[in-house]
Amino acid sequence: MSIDKIALMALLAISHLFAFAQSSDEKIILEVSTMLDNWHADAAKANYENYFNALADDAVFIGTDPTEHWNKSEFKKFCKPYFDKHKTWHFTSLERHIYMNESKTLIWFDELLDTQMKLCRGSGVSMKVNNEWKILQYVLSIAVPNSLTKQLTVLKTEFDDSLKIKLLKN
Repeated sequence: MSIDKIALMALLAISHLFAFAQSSDEKIILEVSTMLDNWHADAAKANYENYFNALADDAVFIGTDPTEHWNKSEFKKFCKPYFDKHKTWHFTSLERHIYMNESKTLIWFDELLDTQMKLCRGSGVSMKVNNEWKILQYVLSIAVPNSLTKQLTVLKTEFDDSLKIKLLKN
C-alpha cells in the first residue's frame, strides 16, 4: 500500500472520530438542554413528581434569597405548598451555555432566564445517574445590571447586615 493511501486512510479515520466526537457532544448538549427545558416546564405546570425527579437524590438548590440553601428533601418541603396550589413559577431560558468534562460524565451550565422576577441567571451541575441526566446543583440569582448595583445595595443593606451578624455568631 502506498504512503498516500495510508495517509488518506489515517485522515479519514481521524475525520470519522472527530465527527463522532462532535455528534456525541451535540447529542449530550441536546439531552441536557431538553432535560432543563422539561424541568422548567414541569415547574410551570406544577408537576411536582417530574420536577423533583429531575434532581439527583443528593441535589442542592440555592435560591435568590441568601437563606435559601436546600438539599432535595428541604427544597421539596418548601415547594410543596406552591405546587399544591398551582402557584409555581415559569422560567424560560433565553440563552444557555453547556459544558462538559473530557469523559462526558459531568456537565455544568448557565442560563439567562425570563421569569416573574424579570431576568435571572440559573447555573448548575448535572451528571448521568442510571442513564438519565440529573441536576446535582442549581443556583438561581437575580440578574442585576451594574448600573443599578448601588441602588440595590442601599435597598438590601439592613437585611444583609442583620444576616451577617447572625451568621458570624454561629
